[in-house]
Amino acid sequence: MSPTLTTLIAPEPTPRTVRFRDKTLTLDGGPKIVGILNVTPDSFFDGGRHQTLESALRQATQMVAEGASIIDIGGQSTRPGHVEVPVEEEIARVVPVIEALAGRLQVPLSIDTYQPAVARAAVQAGANLINDVHGFQRHPELAEIAAQHDCGVILMHNEAGFSESAGATMERIAAFLRRSLDLALAAGVAHERIILDPGIGFEKTQVQNLEILARLGELRALGCPLLLGASRKSVIAHVLALPPDQRLEGTLATTALAVWQGVEFIRVHDVSANLRAARMAQAVRNATPLS
Repeated sequence: MSPTLTTLIAPEPTPRTVRFRDKTLTLDGGPKIVGILNVTPDSFFDGGRHQTLESALRQATQMVAEGASIIDIGGQSTRPGHVEVPVEEEIARVVPVIEALAGRLQVPLSIDTYQPAVARAAVQAGANLINDVHGFQRHPELAEIAAQHDCGVILMHNEAGFSESAGATMERIAAFLRRSLDLALAAGVAHERIILDPGIGFEKTQVQNLEILARLGELRALGCPLLLGASRKSVIAHVLALPPDQRLEGTLATTALAVWQGVEFIRVHDVSANLRAARMAQAVRNATPLS
């Protein structure tokens, strides 16, 4: 029997404060918005918009003013068909932005990279979290960097060949994320600094993406806060047949579904609209009795 909306609701966690290096964040059961800041020319939605330092600073400041709890900075596009840039170029893109923002913003800064050299340079510049789309399984050295600097980490599911195999979608994602979690813990990353991401759109079919969105709450059994990154992605295009700049409403639907299932972090391009949708979903969730 399929779960009802009520049975999908997870119990509220006990409020706690987490320190990511020199920045703190209170996890109180309410949704936290992670604002996407791509300083790349080729990201699928906002590529080229924030390549200048001035534009990047203006966008990050605006996202914080709109309610972002974390700013996630990326210098390497991971869209389908992306071309990997040299590490030196990725560092040149992100480090000046991080250095400038670290002295201006009170919220934690995340570096979206899977390259150890980039992560190390970003942390030295002031980044507080490392967001790895390979969940430390491509470069385990990232776990050591995070541990050495007391960084937070976002570990994403991204498994080669995943889309080609059928069945047990959530079980296989959970198994992958457990391996990533073990790598982080073995390196010395504190458990309370670990966030897990099921990786919508990465090596997944449309059917798999929709199943993940429907069953996000099951991943709470892994014992870590969860992050959803579905903002303007192709999972929405397959349903609504719209280009990236017209996928806001679809994104808001995924945000509401995630918050209803207890997902703590929502990674988006549009902070204000998604925060409003998240707060509305949270209000209804809080008013619904558990069963």
